[in-house]
Amino acid sequence: MSVKKSSGDLAFDVCNYIFMILLIIIMLYPMLNVLAISMSSSSAISGGRVTWYPIEINFKGYSYILSQPMLYRGYINSIFYAITTTILMLIVTSLAAYALSVKDFALKKFFTIFLAITMFFGGGMIPTYLLIKNLNMINTMWVMIIPGCVSAWNVIVFRTFFQQIPNELRESAFIDGATEFTIWRKIIIPLSKPLLATFGLFSIVGSWNSWFNALLYLKDENLYPIQMFLRRMVVDGSLNSAYGNSQLSTLLNSGKVNPQNIQMAVVVLTMLPILMIYPFVQKHFVKGVMIGAIKG
Repeated sequence: MSVKKSSGDLAFDVCNYIFMILLIIIMLYPMLNVLAISMSSSSAISGGRVTWYPIEINFKGYSYILSQPMLYRGYINSIFYAITTTILMLIVTSLAAYALSVKDFALKKFFTIFLAITMFFGGGMIPTYLLIKNLNMINTMWVMIIPGCVSAWNVIVFRTFFQQIPNELRESAFIDGATEFTIWRKIIIPLSKPLLATFGLFSIVGSWNSWFNALLYLKDENLYPIQMFLRRMVVDGSLNSAYGNSQLSTLLNSGKVNPQNIQMAVVVLTMLPILMIYPFVQKHFVKGVMIGAIKG
């Protein structure tokens, strides 16, 4: 049986649809503009004629970028950093959260307050740099992995989720002779797959987009993530000095390629992996917002 909507409900639906369409246009246009510039001719870009669709198709910018070894090195590094950081984050965070979720843990309140304090106060850039330096992690791959392994917010959300798991399961496991580690591995983790999937996706996206740590702590270009390659090309804007060579100079001087062709091509190639994955995992991101929101 269909329910007839009132005029107020219809007006709300119309306004809602208009608002969502405008929001889609606002978010989609910059992406289409970047894609169009990356595939347009140099003259069209210089003349300001490129909007949301390419003019006079030109793939020479992509051809040059795809010929750069640093692009592939950046991809490999970013994939390694994202996967390693995510795995370690899930292990360390779940272990800490499990300890804080146990009711008879004597220091549970102390460590919970200690973690909460770190959410409001930080050491700052210089003390953090000195700490990283004293740990001998400057210019190593670990500086891109270890600092992102633990987050107070993640631990608290994990703890809240674990507290919703019936304590009777843990007590039954103890009666059967299971240790705390066995309970964590065989009971808590299997029951927390939605939580692990959600925060694993958050970690992968965050690690993929990370560049500031690399800017501060890495000197070896072979350790740079893909975002540093993007920064060199787009933010610095110094194509000839960044990864310039005779091939690029010839290409730019010929007039067949505009610097924006190359810059926007790097942007597209950098965001492409996440752009392809996100539509299939969006439901996990939405679910992640609700995890732990019911019970504090």
